[in-house]
Amino acid sequence: MTGDPVTTSGTTTAPDVLHTLFHSDQGGHEQVVLCQDRASGLKAVIALHDTALGPALGGTRFYPYATEAEAVADALNLARGMSYKNAMAGLDHGGGKAVIIGDPSVIKSEALLLAYGRFVASLGGRYVTACDVGTYVADMDVVARECRWTTGRSPENGGAGDSSVLTAFGVFQGMRASAQHLWGDPTLRGRKVGVAGVGKVGYHLVGHLLADGAEVVVTDVRAESVRRITEQYPSVSVVADTDALIRVEGLDIYAPCALGGALNDETVPALTAKVVCGAANNQLAHPGVEKDLADRGILYAPDYVVNAGGVIQVADELHGFDFDRCKAKAAKIFDTTLSIFARAKSDGIPPAAAADRIAEQRMAEARASR
Repeated sequence: MTGDPVTTSGTTTAPDVLHTLFHSDQGGHEQVVLCQDRASGLKAVIALHDTALGPALGGTRFYPYATEAEAVADALNLARGMSYKNAMAGLDHGGGKAVIIGDPSVIKSEALLLAYGRFVASLGGRYVTACDVGTYVADMDVVARECRWTTGRSPENGGAGDSSVLTAFGVFQGMRASAQHLWGDPTLRGRKVGVAGVGKVGYHLVGHLLADGAEVVVTDVRAESVRRITEQYPSVSVVADTDALIRVEGLDIYAPCALGGALNDETVPALTAKVVCGAANNQLAHPGVEKDLADRGILYAPDYVVNAGGVIQVADELHGFDFDRCKAKAAKIFDTTLSIFARAKSDGIPPAAAADRIAEQRMAEARASR
């Protein structure tokens, strides 16, 4: 069930999609669905990267992409990342992701979400959806009216609610593991931590950091998000933007918690932090950035490892949600992160490459056992 081929400037993106699927380094995806419902204005991309471990699981991003081609590329990259995230989290799920094209504050409607739900349902359980940037628990409640393979729903509708709580908890565990590895003590007390993006996840992360005794500096493009933090936590410092945050003197840890690509050829040379550990997906802008970080002596906690608390939560929802059980699983991100640092040291490779090797081994073993 696919909609019309999406076009950009009058030319179809289909050839680019096919090339990425079948030939590029970012390919290997099992299935990509282009969805269009003209009545509601829905344009969406659902990408399934790998289902060796089980049905693909990943959120729905609602974002005003500059072009449809950009949306397709994001869906492909995010779906691939979910395969690795779910594998490292020990879940029996493969990787998938969906993106809805458009400004959610303008075009999001009940009719659009119901149409999206019908497309997800048409995959017959091969893809399980959840919240992501631009979608919320209330949205998943609407999607679930058309699709039973929907997680991240409200407790009133049989779901687990907001997954950002455990996502932030998992990132905090990754930071603790980074502190243990680098400074020999799993605490953030006395450390200066910069958080870029204090929306759903960043907000909860700031709370964990302050409770552990860290000094926190934040930035966000949304003034209301910054205001919420400073009103609740007056001790938090604010800088104008991410460019200023990465240059803060004495910064120990940098936590990218907004959109991807935060670590690139411009930001890595400017980083003052000794550790990068944040909630954003796809933080490495391109292959090779992980080596640039290592060459500068910056410890990188792989994003898809430390931000897996949310997916652990929504996966549990499929089996009858239990928060304490999920929190216990998310707490293991501490041990998983330490094991990645140990593997990186023994293999003489950056932590991102070590995490990839471990995840790829688990997926390969699952394929071999079919």
